[in-house]
Amino acid sequence: MVTDHQVRRLMMLINQNETLSQASDKASMNEKTARKYLKSGKLPSQMCRPHNWRTRQDVFADVWNEVVHYFENPGMEAKTIFRYLQESYPGRFDDGQLRSFQRKVKRWRAENGPGKEVFFAQKHSPGELSSSDFTHMSELEITIGGALLDHLVYHFVLPYSNWETGIVCFSENFESLSHGFQNGFWELGGVTRMHRTDNLTAAVYSDFNKRAFTERYNGLLKHYGVEGVRINPGRSNENGDVEQSHNRFKKAVEQALILRGSRDFSSRAEYESFLRKIFSQLNSGRQKRFKEELLCLRRLPHRRLEDFKRLKVKVGPSSTISVCHNVYSVHSRLIGESVEIRVYSDFLEVWYGQKRLERMERLRGEQRHHIQYRHIIEWLVRKPKAFENYRYRDDLFPTTRFRMAYDQLRENHPGKCSKEYLRILSLAASELEVEVDNALRILFDRGQAISMDAVKAILEEKENQDKLWYQTLSVSGVDLSLFDQLLSLPASLSSPILPALTYAYNPTPHLNHPEEVNHA
Repeated sequence: MVTDHQVRRLMMLINQNETLSQASDKASMNEKTARKYLKSGKLPSQMCRPHNWRTRQDVFADVWNEVVHYFENPGMEAKTIFRYLQESYPGRFDDGQLRSFQRKVKRWRAENGPGKEVFFAQKHSPGELSSSDFTHMSELEITIGGALLDHLVYHFVLPYSNWETGIVCFSENFESLSHGFQNGFWELGGVTRMHRTDNLTAAVYSDFNKRAFTERYNGLLKHYGVEGVRINPGRSNENGDVEQSHNRFKKAVEQALILRGSRDFSSRAEYESFLRKIFSQLNSGRQKRFKEELLCLRRLPHRRLEDFKRLKVKVGPSSTISVCHNVYSVHSRLIGESVEIRVYSDFLEVWYGQKRLERMERLRGEQRHHIQYRHIIEWLVRKPKAFENYRYRDDLFPTTRFRMAYDQLRENHPGKCSKEYLRILSLAASELEVEVDNALRILFDRGQAISMDAVKAILEEKENQDKLWYQTLSVSGVDLSLFDQLLSLPASLSSPILPALTYAYNPTPHLNHPEEVNHA
């Protein structure tokens, strides 16, 4: 088959005064074919007839009018109508004809169907707009110390240059939004004229007060002198810049995890450092436009706003407080007192008398509880019968072994199981919890009965073993006169003294023979 390239070569050779025979040979075609294309003055592609006729009979022609009105609904799939035809005409249409039916429907919709939504590309100016949104990271299966980290990233993007940054958070609340919003501008070193978000429905819901959330968000925008812009409900494409940045960022994280060879991190700090490195790598190729943005940014305010919410709560008689529809314990000495709670994006702080007393992880969701046994163990020991039906009893088993110990005590000593377990728990509060947990492990391994005395015996046994490893080493002082002797000798004679001097100045005693040190 003659190609366009051959005919172009033929015409070029003829224009160079080649004979028809020579030109056709060099263009790899016979003279008759060459003469045809020279006479027509057209390329082979221009002489082809368009294929506008059917090669097979249309098997859907006689049923088309029956179903065509269904395709006016954009949500109706061709596959659904095909199944309808199979049910209406048993044995007439087989599954192999589905693709042909789908192509026919696609052509009909392109020629006669309703118009589709048009997305209008927007022109961005440097320093004019910033966008942000939350994105879920659960599909990446990140783990911290082997435990799955169910989290989000607050993603901050400049649409003009695609510069981006973000923070790890655990729910869409105002504290996370404020922290990420302010971090973005302070890392950027300036402020854009507008900031675009979605309707923040999830964040408003988690705040439980739409009016209060709106006031706080407007106050945040006012502090930075930024005009807030929100997209229409259900129109995520209107914030398409940050939506596309979500996809690119998560692909980059996925590739970096594959290259790293592990999705497990030793700590959250290590994981956040890993994400910052990825942001830095992504931004490194956007410096040209980013520098244009920096020249157009507005100045930052003199200070950041607080990233937390202040609450005044009173400690109840059960030594608990209610914060954002969740229950937390505080020390029993605060019962009846009003404390200030500072609610951050992922933790809480308890303040009393201008002093921070405690910091604890913020619970996610509602109607949950976190009771720290050290806060109330003193009074539980005095009231052991209250433990059996305590509402938050499950929180008072620090590890699985503590729960196993309680179950064994309840089986062997049902009358005094609570009292004995609380004594063990009190020991964990006064000593190291990990040491008590290890003592319980040893008792289970030995098959011994669990009791307070047995746990104490294990701890004393370990303490005695530790003492056997401890040795007091005595190192004699350095005799400085050896330096005087060294300086007074000629250089050629000083070498025999160096080993002795070095040993005296930097002795290395043997652990099993401390008397060797005194001898040296």
